[in-house]
Order: sequence, then structure tokens, then C-alpha cells
Amino acid sequence: MSELENFVFQSPTKIIFGKNTETQVGAEVSAYGKKVLFHYGGGSIKKTGLYNRIIESLKAAGVEYIELGGAQPNPRLSLVNEGIELCRREKVDLILAVGGGSAIDSAKAIALGVPYNGDVWDFFTGKAEAEKALPVGVVLTLPAAGSEASNSCVITNEDGWLKRGCSSQFNRPAFAIMNPELTYTLPPYQTACGAADIMAHVMERYFTNTTDVDFTDMLSEATLKTIIKHVPIALKEPENYESRAQIMWAGTIAHNDLLSTGRLGDWASHQIEHELSGIYDVAHGAGLAVVFPAWMKYVYHHDVQRFVRFAVKVWNAEQDFFDPKQTALKGIWHLENFFRSIDLPVRLGELGIPDDRIREMADKTKAGEDGKVGNFVKLTHNDVYKILQLAK
Repeated sequence: MSELENFVFQSPTKIIFGKNTETQVGAEVSAYGKKVLFHYGGGSIKKTGLYNRIIESLKAAGVEYIELGGAQPNPRLSLVNEGIELCRREKVDLILAVGGGSAIDSAKAIALGVPYNGDVWDFFTGKAEAEKALPVGVVLTLPAAGSEASNSCVITNEDGWLKRGCSSQFNRPAFAIMNPELTYTLPPYQTACGAADIMAHVMERYFTNTTDVDFTDMLSEATLKTIIKHVPIALKEPENYESRAQIMWAGTIAHNDLLSTGRLGDWASHQIEHELSGIYDVAHGAGLAVVFPAWMKYVYHHDVQRFVRFAVKVWNAEQDFFDPKQTALKGIWHLENFFRSIDLPVRLGELGIPDDRIREMADKTKAGEDGKVGNFVKLTHNDVYKILQLAK
């Protein structure tokens, strides 16, 4: 155990939150230049009219735009490289990502790669550290990844289907426009997957060996309880502005590092899940809904009291003072039950993932310099294999 750690908290992203805020995008972009790469995913922003509103705002501000669509879940390195070449050729000043974490992460990787002389994948393998990047702006349409204010991005390399992350202060967007109304048309499954992703970002930080972190413990518990309360409402009432707004803001706070201050998070579940979505291309949130409860079942003995607190403070479980392990297990049960209640999978089989590559996924899971995965409990690749077995 360790006491509250020294920390530096820096969250420079300007948040522009509320109804109709996407109309301000042209003015925000123009503060950084007169030519932008407009990066987005598929056709959903055109169906909803958001695409046209973005274009109108850019034109009104006198901003020239170049388009690059095609961002997809588990964003691909090949599209990143295409974007890098496009930005260099067109001499753009800023990249505007319109969408969720996939478009934003792809935009961040492009922004890192434009001024770099080497292969942008170097940043994701640890061969290089970013020294500069193009600015990135965001119009968020899917609360999930928290990439709109985080220092991280995750990219999938089709050569080997390796999914790897890169953390750098240069990844933090210059601004993020967040209108909860833009999430009204999200399919229920995407809303649910986003909820699991948000909760995972909080839980990766919550399960720590750092002591004397009551303040961020309570902030984390409040963020989790917000998701638990409002996601079922949003699923039943897709145009409930209050619930959509609560979810959207909670998703940002979950991953802008406020909840990390003074504590060391775990991140094993994310590293394990990256192999699921890297190989099988499953939704990240869905993969986390499977992996996180299995990880909990494997490690809860390490600090039963932390899991007791999770059960009591987050899920309002009745505490068994004679058998704390039973209380700890109640919290894990409540988490699984919540995921099931919003129609998320909690087993590998429910994701359509067979047994034949479990060992491969375990062995490929990214480890630290010590060869171990995670921080709450240092896991070997054999431990990861056993966790994936629990997830079957």
C-alpha cells in the first residue's frame, strides 16, 4: 500500500457543452487556422443533418475543409497513414474529429504523425515519444471513450491485428463541442457499450493500491452511480436531455485524469480487452463488459475491503460484517447484472468468441517493462489466460 502520490493535473481542453453548440465549430476552428481536415466515420452524421451544420459553420467562418471519412470502431492504422499524407499534402492547420472515440483517436494519431519524420506506429510501440502534433478539435456524438479530453488514443495495426495505445499530453484536444442532443439517435447497443466503457475508465482508477484517496474514491463512486442511474433512463427515453447530458459529462470526467489524481490505476482489463477487439473486432465496451467482471473474480482476494467498498458505496449492497468476501462478490454480481440489464454480453461466448485463441490473446496482451500486466495485481500472461478462462 502507498499513500496519496504527488501528481500534476493538466486538462487544457476547452469544453463547450449544451444545446446547439455544434454551430460554434467554425469559430473555434478559425482560431487555429484557415484549413481543416474534417474527419468522421460513416454516414450517420449525414442522416442526422450534423454533417451539413458542420459544413455551414466552417464556411461561415471562412474555413476551408478537406474531408476524410471512414473512421470505424477499433480505428485502423492504414486510415491514419492516409490522413497523415492528406494533411501534409493539403497543409492543414487543424484536424476536426466529428464522432465518437474512433474518429477522435484516429484524428489524434494523424495529428501526431503529420510533423513526425518516422512511422507513426513508433508512438504506439514505445519506440518514440511525441514532441509536437497538430491541434485537434472535437464534435462529440458518442459518450464512451472519453477521448474528447484524454491524453490517450488507441489504434489497431492490421499487420498482426495489434491494438495499442499511446499516451501523451499532445493528444489532448484543443476543444470539444458536446451537445447531448447529438446522442438521441444512438442505437441502444452503442449507448450501452458506451456506458461500459465509461464505467471501465472509472474502475481502472478505482481499484488501486494507493491509500488515503477518499476524495477521488467518492468522485469515482459518484461517476459510476450517475451512469448506473441514467443509462437505463436514456435507453427507455432516448430523447431525455437530462440523462443524455449526465452520461456525456460523466464520460468526459471518467477519462480526463481528474479521477487519477494522486493514485495509481490498474489498466489490466483494458490491455486484455484490446486483444479481443484487435482480433475479433468486437465493440470495446462490450469486450470490457466481459473482461472486467472476470478480472474482478480473479483478483478480489488481493484487497477484499476495496471490493466491499465498491459493493456498498456503488451498488448499495448490504454489508456482511462476518463474511466480507460475500459482500465483495455481491458487488461483482451487481456489475454483471447491470451489464445484462442493458443487454450487454458478460461472457466470451456471448460475443461470439471461441475458445481456440484464448492462449494467443493472453500471450499477446501488452505487458509493462516488468513483463507483467496491470498494477492492482501484477499479472503474468498465465494469469491473463486464467482470467479469459473465467470469462468463457
